[in-house]
Amino acid sequence: MEFKLGSGTLMLPALHVMVMAVSIIYLLVKWSKQLETRQFTVYFYFLISAYITPIYSSYSDRDGEFQLMFPIGFVVVFFYLFRSERYHTAKMKACFLGLAIACYQIIHHYIG
Repeated sequence: MEFKLGSGTLMLPALHVMVMAVSIIYLLVKWSKQLETRQFTVYFYFLISAYITPIYSSYSDRDGEFQLMFPIGFVVVFFYLFRSERYHTAKMKACFLGLAIACYQIIHHYIG
């Protein structure tokens, strides 16, 4: 979205990205308030679980480059929380929200 402001222009991301960002921030703040101590850890679990990385990469002259992406951050955080004594449902919710963002990134990577 573009807004003309005098001699300048304000460039904002697409509407669906803005709605997703506002809803993610709202959910993370809501879930962090459920924790008595170390409320900031919900944000770290979300950020780490949204990390994706290629696990396979190949290149050919005819097809170009192909990368198989995988949400490795989600797997690490999920197994850490599953085995941890500090398990809390708010942290697991943040982890799954990070998985949703990782899936969005993977789809965006493949579709363009």
